[in-house]
Amino acid sequence: MTRRTEWPGSDAEPAPAPGAGPDYGTGSDGGFGEGVGRRARTRSRSSGSPSLSRAEKGEPRDPVEQARNICLRLLTGTPRTRKQLADALRKREVPDEAAEEVLSRFEDVGLIDDAAFADAWVESRHHGRGLARRALVRELRTKGVDSAVIDEAIGQLDSEQEEETARELVARKLRSTRGLDRDRRLRRLAGMLARKGYGEGMALRVVRQALEEEGEDTEGLEEPF
Repeated sequence: MTRRTEWPGSDAEPAPAPGAGPDYGTGSDGGFGEGVGRRARTRSRSSGSPSLSRAEKGEPRDPVEQARNICLRLLTGTPRTRKQLADALRKREVPDEAAEEVLSRFEDVGLIDDAAFADAWVESRHHGRGLARRALVRELRTKGVDSAVIDEAIGQLDSEQEEETARELVARKLRSTRGLDRDRRLRRLAGMLARKGYGEGMALRVVRQALEEEGEDTEGLEEPF
Protein backbone atom coordinates (compact mmCIF):
# COMPACT_ATOMS: atom_id res chain seq x y z
CA MET A 1 0.00 0.00 0.00
CA THR A 2 1.37 3.41 -0.93
CA ARG A 3 1.98 5.59 2.08
CA ARG A 4 0.13 8.89 1.93
CA THR A 5 2.06 11.98 2.99
CA GLU A 6 0.11 15.02 4.20
CA TRP A 7 1.34 18.48 3.17
CA PRO A 8 0.62 22.04 4.28
CA GLY A 9 -3.05 22.88 3.90
CA SER A 10 -4.27 19.29 4.04
CA ASP A 11 -7.64 18.72 5.75
CA ALA A 12 -6.80 15.17 6.73
CA GLU A 13 -7.35 14.10 10.29
CA PRO A 14 -4.17 14.31 12.41
CA ALA A 15 -2.33 11.07 12.97
CA PRO A 16 -2.41 9.65 16.50
CA ALA A 17 0.49 10.66 18.71
CA PRO A 18 3.47 8.28 18.57
CA GLY A 19 3.11 5.50 21.08
CA ALA A 20 -0.59 6.20 21.69
CA GLY A 21 -2.68 3.17 22.63
CA PRO A 22 -6.01 2.24 24.18
CA ASP A 23 -7.07 4.25 27.20
CA TYR A 24 -7.57 1.65 29.90
CA GLY A 25 -8.50 4.18 32.57
CA THR A 26 -9.98 3.13 35.90
CA GLY A 27 -13.35 1.64 36.55
CA SER A 28 -15.20 -1.09 38.39
CA ASP A 29 -12.41 -3.58 37.80
CA GLY A 30 -10.70 -2.52 41.00
CA GLY A 31 -7.93 -0.60 39.23
CA PHE A 32 -6.88 -3.41 36.90
CA GLY A 33 -6.72 -1.17 33.87
CA GLU A 34 -4.66 1.44 35.72
CA GLY A 35 -2.19 -1.21 36.83
CA VAL A 36 -1.78 -2.53 33.30
CA GLY A 37 -1.13 0.97 31.98
CA ARG A 38 1.39 1.66 34.74
CA ARG A 39 3.30 -1.59 34.13
CA ALA A 40 3.33 -0.93 30.38
CA ARG A 41 4.77 2.52 30.92
CA THR A 42 7.40 1.11 33.28
CA ARG A 43 8.47 -1.48 30.73
CA SER A 44 8.66 1.18 27.99
CA ARG A 45 10.85 3.43 30.10
CA SER A 46 13.17 0.61 31.10
CA SER A 47 13.53 -0.67 27.54
CA GLY A 48 15.30 2.51 26.41
CA SER A 49 13.57 2.37 23.02
CA PRO A 50 15.07 4.96 20.63
CA SER A 51 11.69 5.52 18.96
CA LEU A 52 10.10 6.34 22.31
CA SER A 53 12.93 8.73 23.06
CA ARG A 54 12.32 10.56 19.78
CA ALA A 55 8.60 10.67 20.42
CA GLU A 56 9.19 12.09 23.88
CA LYS A 57 11.30 14.81 22.30
CA GLY A 58 8.54 15.60 19.83
CA GLU A 59 10.58 14.47 16.81
CA PRO A 60 8.63 12.57 14.13
CA ARG A 61 9.86 9.07 13.31
CA ASP A 62 8.77 9.41 9.69
CA PRO A 63 11.75 10.92 7.78
CA VAL A 64 9.42 12.67 5.31
CA GLU A 65 7.54 14.33 8.15
CA GLN A 66 10.83 15.22 9.81
CA ALA A 67 12.10 16.82 6.59
CA ARG A 68 8.83 18.70 6.16
CA ASN A 69 9.00 20.12 9.68
CA ILE A 70 12.64 21.19 9.30
CA CYS A 71 11.92 23.00 6.02
CA LEU A 72 8.85 24.76 7.39
CA ARG A 73 10.82 26.02 10.39
CA LEU A 74 13.65 27.30 8.20
CA LEU A 75 11.27 29.02 5.79
CA THR A 76 9.38 30.85 8.50
CA GLY A 77 9.97 34.52 7.77
CA THR A 78 13.12 33.85 5.70
CA PRO A 79 13.12 32.71 2.05
CA ARG A 80 15.77 30.12 1.30
CA THR A 81 17.07 28.36 -1.78
CA ARG A 82 16.60 24.67 -2.46
CA LYS A 83 20.30 24.07 -1.86
CA GLN A 84 20.22 25.80 1.52
CA LEU A 85 17.34 23.57 2.61
CA ALA A 86 18.96 20.45 1.16
CA ASP A 87 22.16 21.20 3.08
CA ALA A 88 20.17 21.63 6.29
CA LEU A 89 18.39 18.30 5.78
CA ARG A 90 21.68 16.54 5.05
CA LYS A 91 23.17 18.01 8.21
CA ARG A 92 20.23 16.59 10.17
CA GLU A 93 20.88 13.20 8.52
CA VAL A 94 17.52 13.06 6.76
CA PRO A 95 17.61 10.28 4.13
CA ASP A 96 18.15 11.56 0.59
CA GLU A 97 14.93 10.00 -0.71
CA ALA A 98 12.80 11.72 1.93
CA ALA A 99 14.62 15.03 1.43
CA GLU A 100 14.10 14.90 -2.34
CA GLU A 101 10.40 14.15 -1.92
CA VAL A 102 9.85 17.09 0.40
CA LEU A 103 11.98 19.58 -1.54
CA SER A 104 10.27 18.72 -4.84
CA ARG A 105 6.84 19.03 -3.26
CA PHE A 106 7.73 22.39 -1.72
CA GLU A 107 8.87 23.61 -5.14
CA ASP A 108 5.61 22.43 -6.70
CA VAL A 109 3.51 24.46 -4.25
CA GLY A 110 5.76 27.53 -4.42
CA LEU A 111 7.32 27.35 -0.97
CA ILE A 112 10.74 27.07 -2.66
CA ASP A 113 11.33 29.44 -5.57
CA ASP A 114 14.97 30.08 -6.44
CA ALA A 115 14.08 32.56 -9.20
CA ALA A 116 12.02 34.72 -6.83
CA PHE A 117 14.76 34.41 -4.21
CA ALA A 118 17.40 35.62 -6.69
CA ASP A 119 15.26 38.56 -7.84
CA ALA A 120 14.63 39.69 -4.28
CA TRP A 121 18.29 39.22 -3.36
CA VAL A 122 19.49 41.41 -6.23
CA GLU A 123 16.93 44.12 -5.43
CA SER A 124 17.75 44.15 -1.72
CA ARG A 125 21.53 43.87 -1.88
CA HIS A 126 22.02 46.36 -4.69
CA HIS A 127 19.75 49.09 -3.37
CA GLY A 128 20.40 48.35 0.29
CA ARG A 129 24.14 47.66 0.26
CA GLY A 130 25.17 49.04 -3.13
CA LEU A 131 26.63 45.74 -4.33
CA ALA A 132 27.61 45.50 -7.98
CA ARG A 133 26.65 42.68 -10.31
CA ARG A 134 29.90 40.80 -9.81
CA ALA A 135 29.43 40.65 -6.05
CA LEU A 136 25.78 39.65 -6.41
CA VAL A 137 26.68 36.79 -8.72
CA ARG A 138 29.25 35.55 -6.22
CA GLU A 139 26.75 35.62 -3.35
CA LEU A 140 24.00 33.84 -5.27
CA ARG A 141 26.39 31.11 -6.35
CA THR A 142 27.33 30.40 -2.74
CA LYS A 143 23.61 29.91 -2.04
CA GLY A 144 23.32 27.30 -4.77
CA VAL A 145 21.28 29.27 -7.29
CA ASP A 146 21.53 27.96 -10.84
CA SER A 147 23.66 30.01 -13.24
CA ALA A 148 20.78 30.62 -15.68
CA VAL A 149 18.59 31.87 -12.84
CA ILE A 150 21.40 34.16 -11.64
CA ASP A 151 21.87 35.62 -15.12
CA GLU A 152 18.17 36.43 -15.36
CA ALA A 153 18.11 38.07 -11.94
CA ILE A 154 21.28 40.07 -12.58
CA GLY A 155 19.70 41.29 -15.82
CA GLN A 156 17.62 43.64 -13.66
CA LEU A 157 20.74 45.82 -13.39
CA ASP A 158 22.31 47.54 -16.37
CA SER A 159 25.67 49.29 -16.50
CA GLU A 160 24.13 52.75 -16.20
CA GLN A 161 22.24 51.87 -13.04
CA GLU A 162 25.33 50.20 -11.60
CA GLU A 163 27.47 53.27 -12.27
CA GLU A 164 24.85 55.58 -10.75
CA THR A 165 24.90 53.49 -7.57
CA ALA A 166 28.70 53.70 -7.53
CA ARG A 167 28.48 57.50 -7.72
CA GLU A 168 26.06 57.57 -4.80
CA LEU A 169 28.39 55.41 -2.72
CA VAL A 170 31.36 57.67 -3.44
CA ALA A 171 29.36 60.81 -2.69
CA ARG A 172 28.41 59.44 0.74
CA LYS A 173 32.00 58.45 1.52
CA LEU A 174 33.70 61.51 0.07
CA ARG A 175 33.28 63.79 3.09
CA SER A 176 35.05 61.35 5.41
CA THR A 177 38.16 61.45 3.19
CA ARG A 178 38.60 65.21 3.23
CA GLY A 179 41.90 66.22 4.75
CA LEU A 180 43.73 63.24 3.24
CA ASP A 181 46.07 63.62 0.31
CA ARG A 182 44.72 62.89 -3.14
CA ASP A 183 46.29 59.46 -3.55
CA ARG A 184 45.03 58.23 -0.18
CA ARG A 185 41.55 59.48 -1.00
CA LEU A 186 41.72 57.68 -4.31
CA ARG A 187 42.81 54.39 -2.73
CA ARG A 188 40.20 54.57 0.02
CA LEU A 189 37.29 55.38 -2.28
CA ALA A 190 38.31 52.98 -5.02
CA GLY A 191 38.93 50.23 -2.47
CA MET A 192 35.43 50.69 -1.10
CA LEU A 193 33.97 50.22 -4.57
CA ALA A 194 36.18 47.21 -5.27
CA ARG A 195 34.96 45.46 -2.12
CA LYS A 196 31.41 45.89 -3.38
CA GLY A 197 32.23 44.27 -6.68
CA TYR A 198 32.81 47.25 -8.99
CA GLY A 199 35.37 46.89 -11.72
CA GLU A 200 38.63 48.83 -11.71
CA GLY A 201 37.79 50.95 -14.75
CA MET A 202 34.41 52.07 -13.45
CA ALA A 203 35.75 52.70 -9.95
CA LEU A 204 38.58 54.89 -11.25
CA ARG A 205 36.26 56.88 -13.49
CA VAL A 206 33.69 57.51 -10.76
CA VAL A 207 36.27 58.48 -8.12
CA ARG A 208 38.15 60.73 -10.53
CA GLN A 209 34.99 62.63 -11.43
CA ALA A 210 34.00 63.02 -7.78
CA LEU A 211 37.43 64.43 -6.89
CA GLU A 212 37.33 66.82 -9.84
CA GLU A 213 34.00 68.19 -8.63
CA GLU A 214 35.71 69.04 -5.35
CA GLY A 215 38.51 70.88 -7.15
CA GLU A 216 41.16 68.17 -6.85
CA ASP A 217 43.85 67.99 -9.53
CA THR A 218 43.22 64.57 -11.14
CA GLU A 219 46.07 64.64 -13.64
CA GLY A 220 47.63 61.20 -13.87
CA LEU A 221 44.68 59.41 -12.31
CA GLU A 222 43.81 57.81 -15.63
CA GLU A 223 46.37 55.11 -14.87
CA PRO A 224 45.13 51.94 -13.16
CA PHE A 225 45.48 52.06 -9.36
